Amino acid sequence: MSLDKAVIHTEKEIEGIRKAARAAGFVREQLSELIKPGMSTKEIDELAASLIAATGGKSAFFGYRGFPGQICISLNEEVVHGIGTSAVIVKDGDIVSLDVGVVLNGYVGDNAETVALGATKTASVEHLLTNTRKSLYEAIKASVKGNYIRDIGAAVQKVAQKAKLGIVREYVGHGCGVKLHEPPEIPNYRTAGRGAKLKNGMVLAIEPMLNLGTHRVKTMKDGWTVKTLDGKLSAHFEHMILVNNDKPEILTWQKQIQ
Repeated sequence: MSLDKAVIHTEKEIEGIRKAARAAGFVREQLSELIKPGMSTKEIDELAASLIAATGGKSAFFGYRGFPGQICISLNEEVVHGIGTSAVIVKDGDIVSLDVGVVLNGYVGDNAETVALGATKTASVEHLLTNTRKSLYEAIKASVKGNYIRDIGAAVQKVAQKAKLGIVREYVGHGCGVKLHEPPEIPNYRTAGRGAKLKNGMVLAIEPMLNLGTHRVKTMKDGWTVKTLDGKLSAHFEHMILVNNDKPEILTWQKQIQ
């Protein structure tokens, strides 16, 4: 997939994408409230399946390139693509990344959030989550008509570098809407080329993945789960946005960026 190509969605498509994105956002928000220490990641996956079904949609991830889960559940040093299993129990102090995709009436919503379990966060966890979330919203602010894909990545990189966090380079954001992955790719760092120029009607899934240590990652034997190479914590936040002149519309969240 290229940084230079892009999909411009029709008004009809955008209306369908809005509904799917809203459904995905609903599931993500509900899950982040409902998961508790003592649950297995398989139970979280099953809960996600029931919430997705309640929207009238289906998982965008289940079966995608053979993925076996309803959502991606990644704990602590896991970056992305974690698979729910009855053998893994979440506990107080864990950070859990919930990546949720929903297909509704042929349209796709995709979003993610990393939550800390328990009432007390360590300073390092607070630092990681606060700055990864901040990098997402700075990237969204840069997603205006007339800017370029490079401007989005540069916004993430600026926050990450100031916070001294590693930027995962192997996995990127992407266009989304009619398909789960559409052009363009959206790296979380400033690229040499400008990439596609942002135009109204583009729908982008922006998803910074930042680490407390090295940016380097490895894929585990299951062929899916990606972990940080040094075993340090990772966080992942994602929203889908619609390019709309100088005020991006966040499709997977009910509130608008200020």
